Amino acid sequence: MAGLATVAVAEAVRPRGGSGLLLDWNEVRQRARSWLATGALPSDLEAAAHDYRLMAAQLEKPLLDFVGGMPSGGSIPEFAALDRVGWLDLNVGILRRMVDPILEKGRVPNSLIVDAGRAGLNHYVAFLLAFLGRRVLGQYDPQLLGAEPLGTDGLYLVETNVEEWGRKAELSGPDLRRWLILHEMTHAWQFAAHPWLRRHMESSMRVILESATRTMSPAARVAAFAGVLPAQWRVMRQMQGTMSFIEGYSNLVMNELGRKLLPAFDELEAAYRARGQGRSVIEILIWRLTGLDLKLQQYKRGEAFAKAVYDAYGMHVLNRAWSGPEAMPRIEELGDHERWYRRVVEVASAV
Repeated sequence: MAGLATVAVAEAVRPRGGSGLLLDWNEVRQRARSWLATGALPSDLEAAAHDYRLMAAQLEKPLLDFVGGMPSGGSIPEFAALDRVGWLDLNVGILRRMVDPILEKGRVPNSLIVDAGRAGLNHYVAFLLAFLGRRVLGQYDPQLLGAEPLGTDGLYLVETNVEEWGRKAELSGPDLRRWLILHEMTHAWQFAAHPWLRRHMESSMRVILESATRTMSPAARVAAFAGVLPAQWRVMRQMQGTMSFIEGYSNLVMNELGRKLLPAFDELEAAYRARGQGRSVIEILIWRLTGLDLKLQQYKRGEAFAKAVYDAYGMHVLNRAWSGPEAMPRIEELGDHERWYRRVVEVASAV
């Protein structure tokens, strides 16, 4: 038995010529597509996008009045409508933009064990994308980490999921879409009105990603991919605070402004809370195993922070967070808005 095991291991790790990547995007896309429902008709998506843009045009002025306006030269991109397959293709492209440089520098010799690892990773990534593809309602793509200009930022609603949820929860279709548009438009404003934010996010992401491409010992490379090197950890904690605030601020705008503009706001808010609480046991397990539940908790902390500052001091003080990277709330300040206020507002006023 020991001899057979030795032969089996030797055969599994034996190089078979050439090298390959640890992820096959075509396989990921095909697997994920097989788990997603059939896409909507193009004509339906075109009609939905037309409606989104009319709604966005009506909401833009109230939004900018609430958040503080747009600097000269800034603009909010137009909305597009996606089905689930369209969302999948969009996000495979985003992931490739970020991950391919690492994969190219981390090519491994072909062998049976590498093939098995690649198949498992393909399956995991495809499953996660398909899982999210059935649930995501809207998305803003700020076009980060492009090697060359990629075009305009993207604003999207996943019409298939919006329609399905609205029908099941018996929500007002127009108000539901306006509510989601407010959230995604706020993300677009965050980046358009504060150009430093894009540079800051890209710089932080490069520190994390590039640390996994440097030549180092196998143990250090594993630690780099896991994101546990000290240099990575510092940047990741900073990014967690920033991302939590970005999401929390958008939720604040969606709710505070939505309450003023949307007749069906109370029903929307109640349905959204019920949507988060009505997960099946399998869904709860997936959220926890993938880390999505932790990320959601961070975003809730970001929203609680933004609401606390807004209630105590108003929008003009909350917007001090947009003055630069150092003004962003740190992760330990998300649960203590007064600590952030003392550091960013009181200290700056004293100077």
